[in-house]
Amino acid sequence: MLQVSRKTRALTAVLAVVVALGVAAGSAAALPANFFGVVPQSSLTQEQFNTLKQGGVKTMRTSLIWAAVQPTRGGAYEWGSFDVQVEHAAQSGIELLPFVVGTPTWAVPNATVPGTTAKAPAHLPTTGVGGSAWSDFLKAAVARYKPGGTFWSEHPLVPQVGISNWQIWNEPNFKYFVAKPNPTEYGKLVTLSSKAIKSADPTAKVILAGLFAKPAGGRRLAGKRVANPTSPNWFASYFLELMYKTNPGIKSKFQGVSLHPYVARYRQLPADIEEVRAVLTRAGDGSKGLWITELGWSSEAPQGPSNVFAVGQSGQARELKGAFTLLKADAAKFRLQHVYWFSVDDAAEACNFCNGSGLFKKGFVPKKSWSEFVKFTGGTA
Repeated sequence: MLQVSRKTRALTAVLAVVVALGVAAGSAAALPANFFGVVPQSSLTQEQFNTLKQGGVKTMRTSLIWAAVQPTRGGAYEWGSFDVQVEHAAQSGIELLPFVVGTPTWAVPNATVPGTTAKAPAHLPTTGVGGSAWSDFLKAAVARYKPGGTFWSEHPLVPQVGISNWQIWNEPNFKYFVAKPNPTEYGKLVTLSSKAIKSADPTAKVILAGLFAKPAGGRRLAGKRVANPTSPNWFASYFLELMYKTNPGIKSKFQGVSLHPYVARYRQLPADIEEVRAVLTRAGDGSKGLWITELGWSSEAPQGPSNVFAVGQSGQARELKGAFTLLKADAAKFRLQHVYWFSVDDAAEACNFCNGSGLFKKGFVPKKSWSEFVKFTGGTA
């Protein structure tokens, strides 16, 4: 009996391993077709959208800039430029994730970004004229582009690919997107935005802004003390933790958390992701999905410590392959919903690595990284 018992236990153990492997394989295979997406730095043509479609792209994160749509107080919304991108995306069967950002100066004044000569909104549009106008803008945008929205009735020949997910701001923990980042204030913006969006489309999902994981010199917890307490920038984990603590009930106001884990090498990704997931668990919100809405490296020649994101063309392809392989394998563990590569195209001087962050270089000529990207989407280069 003892021998049989041991054999039974051995067979049970083997079976458990086989089942576990099967579940793991099934989880990887079950990733949605739109798991990997892209972020452009400029407005794309229909031909360029079609190239992305051929490459298997099914989702794209793009900016919806309030200041561009409503430059004057009380003025009509000027949807024209965004309409073109929505139409191009729909014609290619690509869904859009807009990140809504950028206040007109009549709503919120600009301020100098600390330590620079650049300008950014002095604060987020949460109160007064800015707050009410922001709410109205969101309601109008959702009513226009949601499934069955007015854009689709005005363009009956365009295939309907309605917008159902809305991301609120971009990197609010980083001084270049609001001069004085404030987690309490951002929580108020999320609450205000959720109310506006849900009033226009109760089924829509509200996604938190992509938080820059670890901006250099940012405020962070070091044990029980706060390191760099006067820095305008915040580590994502500390920013998120204070957002939860200072905005009771905020968990019900959004359906996804977002992160921009820019790291020197892809093997550093798990640490940044796990740090944010730990915050969600402590806040009692551990079941929330995580969206990586920017991730990338530059194909510019390596520059050493001055720009660790510049890794050359072969290095960019290598880091993409490594990152996507890792994130695909750990998607269930990290509760990942989507991963968006930044960016589609290069853009001169937009950021310290934007000159070479694209999958395509000038003239929309594909790089080595595009050939690696399509291996994960099932498309063709």
